[in-house]
Amino acid sequence: MLIFIRDMALVAAIVLLSGYSFAADPDVENDTNRTIKIYHDADYSNHESSALAMMMGLNTALDEVGFQLQGYRLELVPKNHRGNSVRSKQHMKEFIEDPDALFILGGLHSSPYIRYRDYINENQVLLLIPWAAGGPITRYDQGLNWVFRLSIDDTKAGYRMIQYAHDKKSCKTPHLLLEDTPWGKSNFETMSKAMKQYSDVKLSVSWFNWNTKVNSARILLRDIANSGSDCILFVGNSIEGVDIFEAIVSLEESQRLPVVSHWGITGGDFEKHIDAQKREKLDLSFIQTCFSFLGDKDNAIKDSIFDRAKKLYPQALESSVDVSSPAGFIHSYDLGKLFIQAVNEIKLTGDVRVDRVAIRNKLENINTPVEGLLKIYSAPFSAWSTDDQDAHEALGLDDFCMATYDKNGHVVVYPNDYIKEVD
Repeated sequence: MLIFIRDMALVAAIVLLSGYSFAADPDVENDTNRTIKIYHDADYSNHESSALAMMMGLNTALDEVGFQLQGYRLELVPKNHRGNSVRSKQHMKEFIEDPDALFILGGLHSSPYIRYRDYINENQVLLLIPWAAGGPITRYDQGLNWVFRLSIDDTKAGYRMIQYAHDKKSCKTPHLLLEDTPWGKSNFETMSKAMKQYSDVKLSVSWFNWNTKVNSARILLRDIANSGSDCILFVGNSIEGVDIFEAIVSLEESQRLPVVSHWGITGGDFEKHIDAQKREKLDLSFIQTCFSFLGDKDNAIKDSIFDRAKKLYPQALESSVDVSSPAGFIHSYDLGKLFIQAVNEIKLTGDVRVDRVAIRNKLENINTPVEGLLKIYSAPFSAWSTDDQDAHEALGLDDFCMATYDKNGHVVVYPNDYIKEVD
């Protein structure tokens, strides 16, 4: 497969990652010699680690079928929105008008997919989400729903985070520290509901904006420490996360509260800036899905999948610990497998508008179990309705675990064996 780079800022990163020539299998008959594109709408500038992880995961799945389906070559096209929702919408417009574009693989940020949810569905933009967690993204009741997600879902994530804080960290009065975005607000709603399982305590909350720096974060955190709260529930991405956790590290030990974080901090180079020495001063855990290349979980295909990825990206991957932002890789690989299965159960026509509809419909009716990294997926999606709000969610609460960084900055997933029954 030839990766055609539309944003020259990505060239160096892509070249560095790949020492492999992507080409369709020459033994596969290709009647059309036509390339079908998959757009990747992601932040390759500010959260490059997560974007590249998603790219590698999907390409690894596509490599299993020789980057072709039914005689059509498959090509992943990076589209760098740089964290800007308007740019993301522009990519959607390009997609709609592109006679060779089959679906969009979403990125890390929830904001564009919440902000333009109506636009996405009204224009039949087939959007598969491997990261963005905002609850409203997959819940659309004004017509056909064109968005499918295999990722953390914020209508559930807060329950696991609250549960972990309460049961494992003995946190009875958590303080929410949330970015002031639709993503942060969706988590506030879920966490407030989740806390009611344990007490009638009204959650205190502080909001921060993108580009919040260390000094202002330090003042905010001192106020939280003096408020009587006994832990912090954090929702933010790696850029702001670095400054906020730098501020926590700078506080006196008595003011450093345990932090239970959403997974946004793992989408960049957080672990490089908040290094092992600094992490020793933190009590930090964060939500992930329940699979790790470093874990002991029995998964018969784990090694073979990583070996395939290593052949595709020999300059980036020497061992499984080199999978940076691993959730992006894992989810995109599994989504790729579901996409492939859906296509295998239909007949492509070459008219992408027709084929998008067929794939959308088939994703709701996949007949064959599909083995991924996280699990074996049996009917992962179904027809969406207001009575089945989770119909376009491939994962559920049981697939969400908590994790931390080891001394080398690698993500280590905890088993859910701490969970207690709620009275």
